[in-house]
Amino acid sequence: MRVEATIAALRAARAELAGSLGFVPTMGALHEGHLALCQRARAENDHVAASIFVNPAQFGPREDLSAYPRDLDGDLAKLAATGVELVFTPTAEQLYPPGFDTWIEPGDVAARLEGAARPGHFRGVATVVLKLFNIVQPSRAYFGRKDAQQLAVVRRMVADLDVPVAIVPVETVRAPDGLALSSRNGYLSAEERCAALVLSRALRLAQARFGEGIHDADALRAAMTALIAAEPRARADYISIADPITLQELATVQSGALASLAVRIGATRLIDNVILGSDTLRGN
Repeated sequence: MRVEATIAALRAARAELAGSLGFVPTMGALHEGHLALCQRARAENDHVAASIFVNPAQFGPREDLSAYPRDLDGDLAKLAATGVELVFTPTAEQLYPPGFDTWIEPGDVAARLEGAARPGHFRGVATVVLKLFNIVQPSRAYFGRKDAQQLAVVRRMVADLDVPVAIVPVETVRAPDGLALSSRNGYLSAEERCAALVLSRALRLAQARFGEGIHDADALRAAMTALIAAEPRARADYISIADPITLQELATVQSGALASLAVRIGATRLIDNVILGSDTLRGN
């Protein structure tokens, strides 16, 4: 596995790879969810590349960039074990050199939910993703469904800017008890880890109520809100029942709607989602 830290070296290594290339952009602190993306890319492409870059442009002023978990050696070992052949590990100075002043401004799809809670977040995401696509030149790029709004923003950007990369969504990987895997789960105490199950329980409740024939979005949101409010360690940032493409809130729900939420468990902010009418989360 080749590991390159500069754009020039990465491009030279990329030029040696003939055939299709699957790409998995990450911020490191890798878990089984990231590795599932790599495995899917390995199954569908001639070659697989990944990036590890903690992107400062997507952190807000109240978010501690320095505290984000980092384990480069451990991450590289995990990527090598999944068959990744090329890893890009740039510094911030490589991607945002002095004088850098061009940004991707996502539109309406980025304005609500995570975008409302974290102003500027998706500008940073869209800019770094487009830069990575230009540098790595992948055939396909793999993103987890857990970050549903990020997936929607990247899909919109690729479509609007005619970027020749196929975006492949991969299902959320969960612990046996239903908690969606996240690099931020490591911040949780044992008690908070138990409390964090309220996210998947709320989504499973919405899914069950929808399956029972409740199509009123306000009723589904209210059920989720009440369940979360009953957990003393949880505080909801938002609870959404929305169109999965535009993320506009719905009044009446049909199969395929996106139920999503952001909840603070103590000091840790977690997100999760489910597509209503799917089998995801059943039995957890």
